Amino acid sequence: MRVLGATAALVLVAALAGPSGSASAQGAGGSDSPHVNLLADTPSKTPEEKEAEAAKDKAYKESLKKIPDAKAPADPWGSVRSDAPKAPAAKSASSATKPKAKTGSNAN
Repeated sequence: MRVLGATAALVLVAALAGPSGSASAQGAGGSDSPHVNLLADTPSKTPEEKEAEAAKDKAYKESLKKIPDAKAPADPWGSVRSDAPKAPAAKSASSATKPKAKTGSNAN
């Protein structure tokens, strides 16, 4: 019983001392830790700045509309070939469904 009581006391002491020790390791305590403000110190944009940004966005979207659509890919070897590129031959439906005739006999 004494061992169980001593173990419980050590766990309690470790739980109370634990957070204070880990907080200083993360830079939250002490005067030598750097102080960093992650929030912006500058005020939000003025209405004029918002209007200027909206005008820039509108001009950008308009310029994107002026870009022509992509054409078919060019064939750089087209002048070298003697004829037009051939499409892969598709199998006809009649030859695909017709069973092959067996030749020969199974008698050995």
